[in-house]
Amino acid sequence: MPRENLPLILESLGAGDFHLIDSGHGLKLEQYGPYRIVRPEAQALWPPSLPAHVWEKADAIFTGDTDEDGMGRWRFPREALGETWPLALLDVDFLGRFTSFRHVGVFPEQIAHWRWMKETLEKAGRPLKVLNLFGYTGVASLVAAAAGAEVTHVDASKKAIGWARENQTLSRLDRAPIRWICEDAMKFIQREERRGSRYDIILTDPPKFGRGPNGEVWHLFEHLPLMLSLCREILSPKAEGLVLTAYSIRASFYAIHELMRETMRGKGGLVESGELVLREAGLDGKTHGRALSTSLFSRWVPK
Repeated sequence: MPRENLPLILESLGAGDFHLIDSGHGLKLEQYGPYRIVRPEAQALWPPSLPAHVWEKADAIFTGDTDEDGMGRWRFPREALGETWPLALLDVDFLGRFTSFRHVGVFPEQIAHWRWMKETLEKAGRPLKVLNLFGYTGVASLVAAAAGAEVTHVDASKKAIGWARENQTLSRLDRAPIRWICEDAMKFIQREERRGSRYDIILTDPPKFGRGPNGEVWHLFEHLPLMLSLCREILSPKAEGLVLTAYSIRASFYAIHELMRETMRGKGGLVESGELVLREAGLDGKTHGRALSTSLFSRWVPK
């Protein structure tokens, strides 16, 4: 396997209804469709670039526990907003939602992965099968389906699966070949390996800690090596990629890079690892400001 140039930084200035306006003092100011939203962001160590009056015009502010897994509340300083609102990215429509975990239904830094997947599917010249593990609200699954893929979406949360199916209808993809599986991801891929199932692209975005629908426990640092090994086993002979995103900053990009290299040893191809970042785009959505690191990633591709 060839030696890679590291780290690789995949950045996005935004897409569709999203861009990062500004960041600083442990917060980020984002545009989601018609709304400006303020959420905690520990990586924003610097002071904001834009004046305070811009931040004060936010439509929604998440307050409370700033731990990644902590719960809190939303404050609406201008007027009360509904629980959901329509959004669009990469030609798919979905619902934003104000959740108690500070998330709004999409992780826009992954636009970089979704664009790569979309281009790969469109250039393949053949129908491809995509597996989306820990698929959350299904935006990645819908991007894949809209590009012509047969998609299997796995998440342990019935609520997330329900949200994803709402998004499918909103995107007018009800007839797209998407399997929605509410199951523990490890159990699912273990069964797929026994069945001999194969996928051309696998996306996996595991949490640091989680529980399956039947009480199964997931610990990233304990279970990730086995999960990646199983993912390798269910890649098709003409696979196009395996993508891992890790939001656990306690790991380094080099740690997951070496794990991916070890997992894919003997299969050839290229392993690229680094960070996903969002580039501040200002009020106009076009200004190239500072880069805000959001997560680590590692991606194997066949060449």
